Amino acid sequence: MTRRDLLGLGAALLPASRLLAWQEGDASQQAKFSADVNVVNLLVSARDKQGKIVRDLTKDDFILDEDGRPQTIKYFAQQVDMPLTLGLLVDTSGSQRRVLDQERNASLDFFRHVMREDKDRAFAIHFDTEVELLQDLTSSRKDLEASLNDLAKPQLNRRSSGSSDPQGGGYPQGGGYPRNGGQRRGTTLYDAVLLGSDELMKKQQGRKAMILMSDGVDNGSKVSLTSAIEAAQRSDTLVYSIRFADTQGFGNGGFGGPNIGMGGGGIGMGRRGGMGRGGNRMPENRVDGKKILEQISRETGGAYFEVSSKMTLDKIYDRIEEDLRNQYNLGYTPDQTGAGYRKIHVTSKMKNVVIQARDGYYAK
Repeated sequence: MTRRDLLGLGAALLPASRLLAWQEGDASQQAKFSADVNVVNLLVSARDKQGKIVRDLTKDDFILDEDGRPQTIKYFAQQVDMPLTLGLLVDTSGSQRRVLDQERNASLDFFRHVMREDKDRAFAIHFDTEVELLQDLTSSRKDLEASLNDLAKPQLNRRSSGSSDPQGGGYPQGGGYPRNGGQRRGTTLYDAVLLGSDELMKKQQGRKAMILMSDGVDNGSKVSLTSAIEAAQRSDTLVYSIRFADTQGFGNGGFGGPNIGMGGGGIGMGRRGGMGRGGNRMPENRVDGKKILEQISRETGGAYFEVSSKMTLDKIYDRIEEDLRNQYNLGYTPDQTGAGYRKIHVTSKMKNVVIQARDGYYAK
């Protein structure tokens, strides 16, 4: 696959002819189309104050506004059985090496349990000094398991392997790390979110979600946090962040320190599928990884989790699965025109219900 510019972003405003939206109670699920109307498509989850999923809301139970202006919800459906596109982004930098086995095993169980091979597809990416696609979009659990098992192998022993999915994007896969005098330096979290959103998710239709496993510290990306979040928003992708900090290893600061830049020229696909480092990165003070992950998930409509003795990785994956299998699809036609970012606020008329939805979208 030829190299692509990372900043070729899409839009979140969808023509109604591409929106699968059904009138409430329509058992036949016949799509309602209008070729000349733009519709904002919004996936939301609802839970009560105790954290239990709420499955019986109707269109009239929601209140939606855009930039503070009330909007009329014209399309409504409960998305239980629609195809799902999943992406797994795994931090393999020095700060995460000791917890990789736990992350991999839980991820394998998640895909085995959640992914329906006749309907759903998924991809796997890892990132440290580079962002590398381990498995392109596939409906094969076997291929996903093979790619995740590769996480445990020594990095220099990795070999490229082609995707078996004819519908995949054709990404080259396998090894590929920059050679910085034998040292691996930096963590490219923001680059990974942007790459997964812009190169893979943007082309897909329907429900889309990425699971980001990291301590939240980025000290090597070319792009900014804002650009990464924007890419996920433009691709209509929910990001579920899981913070798995190894405080007994390298600590919360990640591997290599907060201000390490990479020399060279530009970002592009590496020789074996990695997204190579290059150029002068913007200086950045050390940041709180927890706050970074919380912001990514909040602004994309996903959720943030932190692994602990009480909240194990298996429990977190159960909660994510419950979210993804019990979503509401809201569609509305904005009452204002013009390009730019529009803030969205969704609440419920039910006092004990908490709504989880993205913060906004980019209008053309």
